Amino acid sequence: MPEGDTVWRLAQRLHEALAGRPLTRCDLRVPRLATVDLTGRQVLAVVSRGKHLLTRFGGGLTLHSHLRMDGAWKIYRPDERWRGGPAHQIRAILGTAEHTAVGYRLPVLDLLPTAEEPRVVGHLGPDLLGPDWDPAEALRRLLAAPERPLGEALLDQRNLAGIGNVYKSELCFVLRASPWLPVGELPAPERVPALARKLLEANRRRPARTTTPSARPDRRLWVYGRAGRPCLRCGTAVRTTGREPGAEERVTYWCPACQPDPPGGYRPSAAP
Repeated sequence: MPEGDTVWRLAQRLHEALAGRPLTRCDLRVPRLATVDLTGRQVLAVVSRGKHLLTRFGGGLTLHSHLRMDGAWKIYRPDERWRGGPAHQIRAILGTAEHTAVGYRLPVLDLLPTAEEPRVVGHLGPDLLGPDWDPAEALRRLLAAPERPLGEALLDQRNLAGIGNVYKSELCFVLRASPWLPVGELPAPERVPALARKLLEANRRRPARTTTPSARPDRRLWVYGRAGRPCLRCGTAVRTTGREPGAEERVTYWCPACQPDPPGGYRPSAAP
């Protein structure tokens, strides 16, 4: 699933392609929106909110989309061939005279009054890349359930909006904390919001996400995707919980030496 930095970058690209121009084509291919035609409406802005995308139009309407695991927005010039997938996977087409944005396999697509955006994103915590970023509020939310495992708390978008599985694993490693450590037992928990913000800010304009000092492609991430390979800090083999069908967001990577077991030794079964 794309994480906050990726969705922020996509919102910027969509905004640059569409904003300030009227739609010359609109086709929303989901049953409840099949009769909607936004042609002629000006695209005011495309913004991200955590992992959500909000496309705002003149007349007070917003198209809300979420990519989840398989969704994608692609941008094409008028003479460019569409390559995002077969036609039956297209869920949205928004075209201007200069560009066409095509939404493929979008599992979430809603049209609502702009004034009602809080209905679809109001539950989110402070956006790590948004103008509403509030580290004190993010920390308060994280610590509201001190018994909750750190990794699980980081993935909860009601705490901090924008963290996905990659940043969950990387943050826990940089903090030298087990992903299963109760968040209330984390030393200096105020570091968590600041570090999360720092990592996403550093990567929001990078096509290749990097959390380490290395420029080598195989060393850009500390632990994520490195199951069985040496930890970049201590050399111990990185471990993973493996994959559960339909639950990829639960995959966790960690170094058992740098991130020791929490008190009580709790840890799910893991693959080497």
